[in-house]
Amino acid sequence: MIVLKREEIARLLPLKESFDLLEKPVVIGDRQCSVFFLDGFMKDDLFQRILQFFFSITPEQMDALEDLEDFCRRFLPYTEYAVTERPEEAAQAVLSGPSVLVIEGFAGAVVMDTRTYPNRGIDEPEKDKVLRGSRDGFSETVVFNTALIRRRIRDPRLTFEMLSVGESSKTDVALGYIDGVADPKLVGELREKIKALTPKNMVINQQNLVELLLKKPSINPFPKVRNTERPDVAAAQLVEGRVVLIVDNCPTAIILPTWLADFSQEADDFYFPPLVGWYMKLIRIATSLLTMLVTPLWLVLLHYQDALPPLLSFLKVQNDTGIPLILQLLLIEFAIDGLRLASVNTPTALASSLSIVGGLILGDFAVQSGVVVPQVIFYMAFVAIATFSQPSIELGYSIKFCRMLLLIGAWAGGLWGFLPVLVFCLWLAYANPTITGNRYFYPVLPFSLRGFIALFKRKFSRNSEDVPHMGK
Repeated sequence: MIVLKREEIARLLPLKESFDLLEKPVVIGDRQCSVFFLDGFMKDDLFQRILQFFFSITPEQMDALEDLEDFCRRFLPYTEYAVTERPEEAAQAVLSGPSVLVIEGFAGAVVMDTRTYPNRGIDEPEKDKVLRGSRDGFSETVVFNTALIRRRIRDPRLTFEMLSVGESSKTDVALGYIDGVADPKLVGELREKIKALTPKNMVINQQNLVELLLKKPSINPFPKVRNTERPDVAAAQLVEGRVVLIVDNCPTAIILPTWLADFSQEADDFYFPPLVGWYMKLIRIATSLLTMLVTPLWLVLLHYQDALPPLLSFLKVQNDTGIPLILQLLLIEFAIDGLRLASVNTPTALASSLSIVGGLILGDFAVQSGVVVPQVIFYMAFVAIATFSQPSIELGYSIKFCRMLLLIGAWAGGLWGFLPVLVFCLWLAYANPTITGNRYFYPVLPFSLRGFIALFKRKFSRNSEDVPHMGK
């Protein structure tokens, strides 16, 4: 029998140096006890009720106990608990939020889940808004996020495995899947990969996890995973056999496996009638392609503007400013990103003023002063607005980088400069490494007729085997 003493736990915690790490000595049934906890994580009313119950325990009742498990079964009715005999586990539990009780004369220590986390509301996420449907979103607390999913899936096979990553951060990562529906090989591989991670910390948690799970570092701009801040989307993916990773302190779920086609879908597609959903999806795909190709194709046509028919004469540049068009387009590209970054750091009350100043005054001044031609402002304004039709920020920037490469290729060689760069961009997407090793262009390459039809087919729930489709 290993008798865990309070000194062994206190030695692992900076109780004197850190003001929020506390030890409270109490007497339970004439036995000296100590409770270790973190101020700010303690649920005060629950802890008060537990202590009131402990103070009513008599010495005779304590003497009649066999071990700590017996103590917990009889005198700990309010909360979850676990018994540990290792001081390292007890100290780590305190740093994670639960309180630890050490009782004189008993082997081990009791870890009591009396924690509460600082948490904001589950309001609808700013980026993943919908016109119809639920208005809740993930928060930074992993337990709340799993509860939002369980509210939608009441299947006993739904499993959330809790894993820990980071030597100092000890970040909680919940691996979610439906047993019997998700691929067991994929679940096992992800579990082993996460367990094998040994980073120093994972403070910038979600992106750190994605980069650590890749076999080797990659500068490929296309996103490696699909993220969502909506519990309804995550629940739909789980029902379809996907796996989700929920990282503590991050209001986003990672969906695996991920294909490029996944980014063409949005929750609104399934909250509207099928015809409207298909139309919105097609508009989103077409708009994404236009944002990548419209300005490079314009440059290509200007290379052969003498051969343009009268119908396309509006594409010609009438007033040359002396600055090459490629520089004008790249200048506006950087200016749009600069204004976007400025709007992120602008107080909400001033955001509308910034958009007016940036969009109207600066654009008009650029044309009047001769820095850029009006066509550049027009096409780049379309690109800037159309970019927001893409729900994935990461894919939006991938398209932007491809567009800039296509601009340079079109300016350098016209059509014969544009086509090789377009092939290179397609190869970048095809060769994009994924965490699960699946092909990024599925179901096109490799071609799967069933998967391709599923991109546009809408399932109707008529029995227990027919579930709403979202994202496969």
